[in-house]
Amino acid sequence: MSLADELLADLEEAGDEGEDGLYPGGEGEGSDEEGRDREANGGLDDIPEEMELDYSGTESVASIAKLRNSKSFSEIMEKIAQYVGNPRKNTDVSGPVEADPEYRLIVAANNLTVEIDNELNIIHKFVRDKYSKRFPELESLVPNALDYIRTVKELGNNLEKCKNNEILQQILTNATIMVVSVTASTTQGTLLGEEELQRLEEACDMALELNQSKHRIYEYVESRMSFIAPNLSIIVGASTAAKIMGIAGGLTNLSKMPACNLMLLGAQRKTLSGFSSTSLLPHTGYIYHCDVVQSLPPDLRRKAARLVSAKCTLAARVDSFHESPDGKVGYDLKEEIERKFDKWQEPPPVKQVKPLPAPLDPSRKKRGGRRYRKMKERLGLTEIRKHANRMTFAEIEDDAYQEDLGFSLGQLGKSGSGRVRQAQVNDATKARISKSLQRTLQKQSMTYGGKSTVRDRSSGTSSSVAFTPLQGLEIVNPQAAEKKVAEANQKYFSNMAEFLKVKREGDGKV
Repeated sequence: MSLADELLADLEEAGDEGEDGLYPGGEGEGSDEEGRDREANGGLDDIPEEMELDYSGTESVASIAKLRNSKSFSEIMEKIAQYVGNPRKNTDVSGPVEADPEYRLIVAANNLTVEIDNELNIIHKFVRDKYSKRFPELESLVPNALDYIRTVKELGNNLEKCKNNEILQQILTNATIMVVSVTASTTQGTLLGEEELQRLEEACDMALELNQSKHRIYEYVESRMSFIAPNLSIIVGASTAAKIMGIAGGLTNLSKMPACNLMLLGAQRKTLSGFSSTSLLPHTGYIYHCDVVQSLPPDLRRKAARLVSAKCTLAARVDSFHESPDGKVGYDLKEEIERKFDKWQEPPPVKQVKPLPAPLDPSRKKRGGRRYRKMKERLGLTEIRKHANRMTFAEIEDDAYQEDLGFSLGQLGKSGSGRVRQAQVNDATKARISKSLQRTLQKQSMTYGGKSTVRDRSSGTSSSVAFTPLQGLEIVNPQAAEKKVAEANQKYFSNMAEFLKVKREGDGKV
């Protein structure tokens, strides 16, 4: 065995194990799932061409497709017709739902649809092998099995029917019909004999009849889903509920299945040989393709499928125990799903420009009082520090020390620097002096007797000897006039001056 053969064998074993582990205990699980996959893939068999059987030598289709004439097929279709003609009046179920005879018929009908799909694939292969003698290119132009069978039945030996054929327009698209007609005009196929053409028509009629029976089974199962699983049918619809219940192997097995596996029921895990698989979405089953999920935008569908799967699991468990036969739980779950869907599709709120909030830092405690004022006066900037910090524009400064290059004295020592040091007193916070203290300070500043130049800011060369033209030398007091003015000001305009009692003449009033 070569390395490629060993790899293919390992892949097949892994695929079989994955199918067995995903759907435990189902009735006809593997074949059911494969049939659903083939149905989703258009009914084409996904077996590679070199491993397919060759039906070109088979004389009649009845020798290979025996389902339509089987006894089980006839019994199931008769029972379905009986139940459809006589609907049951009592919809109550006592005990497990699997014990009900109509439920067993529904499970058998679901399994029959899988067998019908397998039979359709066999018939398609038979028709393809037989008709390849007449039109070999048609197989690649029409990949869908049922469309291929309908096209073969319509064309037959006369390929000129492709042009302006109304029946063919209902089967294929206009673009496909154009390609088929062009290819038919250049095909190298040969005409079929009468017997071969008759066998082909018989095979096509059998395939269409089986397909019609499959749709009749689906309609019956969908009509009975409100009786079997009312809550599940409300959420995803009767058709999807019937499919996932059939592929899971019954309602009881469906109720035991987790939501993550329920979402994968009917997933298209196998690709078609020779065709592109880019259009196949991975991990998407029947729930992803139901109407509830497909109504959303594409970017929300996977998230919606997970939500719907979770709610379907709850609804299946409710239906398995025959709770809420009127579907109240199903309606509640569906309303919850719709509310979440609306919430997901809401536009984001418009961001409003808001001012910055007030800072949470509390206001610092402000100190006050005499000690605080004295400290500020003591630590305030002096004039010498102000001049040292002041720089002159466009002038090279001299370094104060050789060791500290770049450190200068600023405006200190230059002309116009003014006083060197003076305590900085803030007028708004300086201490107020009482009137009595002001009088005391003013009395201390008063001068009596001779005046000294030390206490008075007068020139040191001033003298009391004056030269007059009449008497020559004369001793005078140069500050006499100033002293006289100062006494007058102190008497009338001093801070210590008080109101005087003035007596007016004539009226005797003060």
